[in-house]
Amino acid sequence: MKKQTYSEAVPMRIATPISLTTLVQAAMIAAIYVVLTYLANAFGLANYAIQVRFSEALTVLPYFTPAAIPGLFIGCLLSNILTGCALPDILFGSLATLLGAFGTYTLRRWKWCAPICPILANALIVPFILIYGYGLIIDGLSILQCFGYYFLTVGIGEVISCGILGMLLLFSLQKYSHAIFKKQ
Repeated sequence: MKKQTYSEAVPMRIATPISLTTLVQAAMIAAIYVVLTYLANAFGLANYAIQVRFSEALTVLPYFTPAAIPGLFIGCLLSNILTGCALPDILFGSLATLLGAFGTYTLRRWKWCAPICPILANALIVPFILIYGYGLIIDGLSILQCFGYYFLTVGIGEVISCGILGMLLLFSLQKYSHAIFKKQ
């Protein structure tokens, strides 16, 4: 019996190139995310304890296309850099959006679950960023109490952004999703 070499035992996978449609969708989502974050930032809604980023409504887009996952991550990363966020916010805030986008894509079978993962990811991660990245400790409160307060305030902002605005966006786009998010 002939002994198999590693290359014979493990078949080679040929990487499929990313389609132009996927790249364009991701780039457009990233650009829209940045513009919407700037708009929220102009109204003082994009950063710190109370955040209602209009751009977070876009976190429902992985329901329609996986291209939204890198688009949202890059859009959040660029937004955090361009609006002057602290390094922990740039890194971990963007990762929270990435986790939320993956969660939305994973739960895409259930339309009403689309905003759950972005809400939870941000409500759990952003309080740590506020406490340790920005040093936002409320006088007289322990770190755990501060975390609870920020969990509540960030969570409420995410429910508004992802839960309400995001679901309005999802229902608005659903009728035209076959034209907007064409599959190759």
